Amino acid sequence: MRSLISILELSVEELDQLISTAKDIIAHPENYWDKCAHKKLATLFYEPSTRTRLSFEAAMLELGGTVLGFSEAGSSSAAKGESVADTAKMISCYADIAAMRHPKEGAPYVAAQAASIPFINAGDGGHNHPTQTLADLLTISREMGRLDNLTIGLCGDLKYGRTVHSLIEAMSRYTGIKFVLISPKELQIPGFVRFNVLERHSIPYTEVTSLEEAMPQLDVLYMTRIQRERFDDPWDYERLKDSYILDTPKMALAKEKMCVLHPLPRVNEISVQVDNDPRAAYFRQALNGKYMRMALILKLLEEAKENPVKDEIDTTDLEYDRVCHNPKCISQTEQELPQISRVTDKAANIHRCIYCEKRT
Repeated sequence: MRSLISILELSVEELDQLISTAKDIIAHPENYWDKCAHKKLATLFYEPSTRTRLSFEAAMLELGGTVLGFSEAGSSSAAKGESVADTAKMISCYADIAAMRHPKEGAPYVAAQAASIPFINAGDGGHNHPTQTLADLLTISREMGRLDNLTIGLCGDLKYGRTVHSLIEAMSRYTGIKFVLISPKELQIPGFVRFNVLERHSIPYTEVTSLEEAMPQLDVLYMTRIQRERFDDPWDYERLKDSYILDTPKMALAKEKMCVLHPLPRVNEISVQVDNDPRAAYFRQALNGKYMRMALILKLLEEAKENPVKDEIDTTDLEYDRVCHNPKCISQTEQELPQISRVTDKAANIHRCIYCEKRT
């Protein structure tokens, strides 16, 4: 049995298999109406969500299963001080599979280690969002007809944008991929993505501050909102929130065959005028998320049936008692968690927290 915490836990072959299953669900929905009959999905959402929570629920219902859970931390026992690990153990008594969104980075990892059912990371702080990436991959595949030999522009909040981090990790494993990173200097891609993914695997990328400069070369433009909830200083948010706005004049600079993605919700970073452009794929992207979550639920439940024993933790190069200083890490909140880091670069003596992947 395994969970899904990071998109890197799925091989390219498995990603392609999930995309194939999702496309079959689209073509033949009647074949999947009772695949999860008598199965229950728990949705544990400690912070607000519309698309992710509802698409998980719709996915399970369309597979013939049922859903239970909560949509905010205040309506759970977290308000009474219950730990993530204890919540995961309790939920394992009631459900067959669970999806968790949590503002603390590494929380779904902690839950998966404590649970006896598969757990799916539905977003943890500014860290990872693997199921959004599955939606992104299916959308790119359907819109562009391929997942290789693409120039992908990522625009906006690249520092805190967990959807961006997961998409870079996934697309870096396909051939011929180049990234154009478009952001203010304050919101550039974080070190754990830059060094662990891009530079370690020699993935070509450029960093620019101008969206207009990047537009003509892009096959895919992935827009993100500047996220108010990720800023400790409200002034920083106000200063940066309107850094990029995609409108009709900017779309005129783009290739005739390209697609615009956005994990949603948008604020004003994409003008509503763009919605009528056939290259605007973000609402189709939201629908694709349901199909990919259906495929993932089927895959994890089937694996759990075939192998109910939890996968062992990879203990290679682990070190204990090296303190993580990331204030958004789950280890800062749940004091009984052991401080664990992994050596990711022995030559440079780089250690990263096992929960949030920040350098310790």
